[in-house]
Formats: sequence, structure tokens, C-alpha cells
Amino acid sequence: MKEIIGRKMGMTEVFAKDGKMYAVTVIEVLPNVVTQVKTVEKDGYAAIQVGIEEKKESKVNSAERGHFKKAGVPAKKVLRELKGDEMAAYKVGDEIKADIFQAGDIVDVIGVSKGRGYAGTVKRWGHKIGPKGHGSGYHRGQGSFANNGRNNARVIPGKLMSGHHGNLSSTILNQLVVETNAEKNYILVRGSVPGAKKSLVVVRSAIKVQLGQKEKVHELVDYEAAARAAAEAKKAEEEARKAAEEAKKAEEEAKKAAEEAAKQAAAQEAPVAEEAPKAEPVAEEKKGE
Repeated sequence: MKEIIGRKMGMTEVFAKDGKMYAVTVIEVLPNVVTQVKTVEKDGYAAIQVGIEEKKESKVNSAERGHFKKAGVPAKKVLRELKGDEMAAYKVGDEIKADIFQAGDIVDVIGVSKGRGYAGTVKRWGHKIGPKGHGSGYHRGQGSFANNGRNNARVIPGKLMSGHHGNLSSTILNQLVVETNAEKNYILVRGSVPGAKKSLVVVRSAIKVQLGQKEKVHELVDYEAAARAAAEAKKAEEEARKAAEEAKKAEEEAKKAAEEAAKQAAAQEAPVAEEAPKAEPVAEEKKGE
């Protein structure tokens, strides 16, 4: 099993080249730096401790400073433990990046749900409201607390009542990874993810994947590549236009040069044509003599 820590950044939609749309949650996954390796012999269980987001030196206490100095890594703001057979191969100082998962993988996402404060049973548990008529004295109550003739002086354990709603660890199972990018540090997961924006989440390999649940992710549209191709096409078109203008200008210059050469040739041939008739009578006189 693989795991990595990230931050939920919000939801958006991406499109495949065949037109398919994926509603995805963007999870920012900065490199998870291994700060400690725990073993069964020393700690009683196997796990690795990872940290993300560098912490200001002024906010690091002595214990943390010694811990990070021993690991030889910069101070981290967030520390978490990750477990799994595939995580045991990492050593102190190694980085775990977003490419630990690939498009098409099925994952579970664990986060802390949004806190909604004190809520009634209708909002908290989805109970049905009472009659809406004005004569009814019951609209959004908690329902009967009777215990069917047993000790009615107490509330039976398990009774769904009003109380603190949300702010609990929540897991969404079997989510599809649509795209991962280790250079830009993000993972796109289809569907919603528990927690508020910028809250920490853990992405792990799914533990309840059913047979036949694998799904092929369609090739996504690369908008940056399309923008680059459009810019290159525009640049090539501009260069072709400039080349055409230069060729037209060169053609006009060649035409002008040809006209000037023709004029000069005509000017040189004109005196010769005038002298030629004067030479003929002289030749006839000589013949008469």
C-alpha cells in the first residue's frame, strides 16, 4: 500500500480529447521528505515519518531542531506518519512525489470534514420534519425519547440527537486518479474529497478495490501544449508573411532593375541607328568610282 500527504486546493473540471469531462478535486502534493524511519525492533511498528512545507527557523523549538538536524533535512511545518509495505523502502532524506500514483489508480482519500457547529437532527442525521401546518406543534424536533416501557429515566445509547456536526475524520473510498504531475506537484482525483480548502488530506491505495473496478482514463487535453502549438503556428505564419513580403519586394526591385537595364540598352542602341544610314552613300560613291 502507498500513501502520500497533500492539501485539498478545490474542485475544477478537465476534459479529455474525446470530449469526456471529469469533475476533479485538485490536491497539491509537495515532496514528502522522510524525516524518520520507525521499525518493529525499535518502535514496535513499521512506519515512516514525513514532513512537508518548510518552517521558519525562528519558530522551531529545541526538540524539533535536534530532530531535523539528526535527519539532515530542513525544518518542516507538518509531520505525519505513513504506513504500508511499499513505504518501508524509503530512507531518511528521500522524497516522495506525486508520481507515486498514476492515472487510472484507485485510491482512498482521508481528510477532516468541515465543522458545522451545533446542529439539529434534521441537518445532522437527515431526520424527517414534522407536519408543516400552523396547528402542528412539532416541526424539527428530535423525536420520542421513550424506551417502550423500560427505564425512561435515561437515554438509550445510540439515540441520534442534536450535537456537534462535522469536524471528524472522513474517508472517501475508491476514488479514481485522473492525472498526476510531479513537476507541478498535484494529483487530480475524480469526485469530492472531505475537508475545507487548503486542509490536509492523505491519499492512499484503495483497500476495498473490487474486481472489475479498474477504469481507463481517457487522454486529457493538454492546454499548455495547445497554446504552445498555437503560438508556434502564429509565429510561423508571421514569418511566412514576412518572407512573402520580402520576396515581393525583391521581385519589384528586380523588375525595376530590368526596366532600367532595358532603358540603358535602348539609349545605347539609338546613336548607332542614326549613324548607319550616313555610311551607306559613301559606299555607293566608292562603287561608282
